[in-house]
Amino acid sequence: MSEHIIVGMSGGVDSAVSALLLKEQGFDVECIFMKNWEEDSDYCTSEQDYKDALLVCDELGLPLKTVNFCNEYKERVFDYFLKEYAAGRTPNPDTLCNKEIKFKSFLNYALKLGANRIATGHYARLDQHNGTVLLHKGNDENKDQSYFLFMLNQYQLEKTIFPIGEMTKKDVRTLAKEKGLPNHDRKDSTGVCFIGERDFTEFLHQYFKPDPGEMITVDGKSVGRHDGLMFYTLGQRQGLGIGGGHGEKEAPWFVADKNLKDNILIVAQGHDHPDLFHSQLSVENVHWISDKSPSLKKLNAKIRYRQKDQSCSINISNDALIVVFKKPQFAVTPGQAVVFYDGDICLGGGTIENRN
Repeated sequence: MSEHIIVGMSGGVDSAVSALLLKEQGFDVECIFMKNWEEDSDYCTSEQDYKDALLVCDELGLPLKTVNFCNEYKERVFDYFLKEYAAGRTPNPDTLCNKEIKFKSFLNYALKLGANRIATGHYARLDQHNGTVLLHKGNDENKDQSYFLFMLNQYQLEKTIFPIGEMTKKDVRTLAKEKGLPNHDRKDSTGVCFIGERDFTEFLHQYFKPDPGEMITVDGKSVGRHDGLMFYTLGQRQGLGIGGGHGEKEAPWFVADKNLKDNILIVAQGHDHPDLFHSQLSVENVHWISDKSPSLKKLNAKIRYRQKDQSCSINISNDALIVVFKKPQFAVTPGQAVVFYDGDICLGGGTIENRN
């Protein structure tokens, strides 16, 4: 019997082509659509996503089931998301969603249905070396999603296939069109479902009451008021509302820091202002994909998705991890992920705790 693979279908072209490729390779393919969010239907596209997934499966002649993980998503991802924002940090829910929902709840559900492995439309690659599963960047540099997968463990990766990891997005769309898939030209989704394409601050106002405070420059000059520290992130340029008469006329303002104790938002003018850059950070909740910390102390790292690899050194002592970058980094943000690489191999990462 051929291997039974269950594909997580999102309605997008990436998961559609993943299912297509697996079917053509002779696998026994089944598809599942996950629903993770039930609120804000005007912004979350899950209903249309399901319709698109169903059209694809009809075209491919593959069965499609649905499963609801809304409770799991709220308890394991969204509650953490709100807790971090309330603490003045900026979380990355996509990495936690992969760990807890797509590669845990969905994986376990698929295995109970008799699957040998699951497949998703992520742009990443896997192989094995000396009994260890290695996570490689996707071949499409602009679409590589290994950054969002750094929290996965050996068991999760052993049970996973990334069928389009060797392909570029352009090739995926071209193949989808050639094969007559109805979503070949569908627009890529942006962000996580519960936010959708809308004003992010407006979304946060549904969960947090305004907590106004003073907005000052790094030199201590008052330049206005803020609505609440949870509504701002480090490096943010838009929405600060700093009027004329402050600083240089043409230079933009950026969020440089937050004084949580006194509820003060600290801003700096000009993208190259030194207070917006830091060379060192500490990491919490460190996870290594191989289950072992790397022997190399000089690596590359990313502190945000699609950032070019940055040279750094790491120091591991008593479960504490300190990262020192060769060049200062713009807007190092507590709560976000720092992910480490050795060439194109994703080694793991953790949550940015503090920066210096």
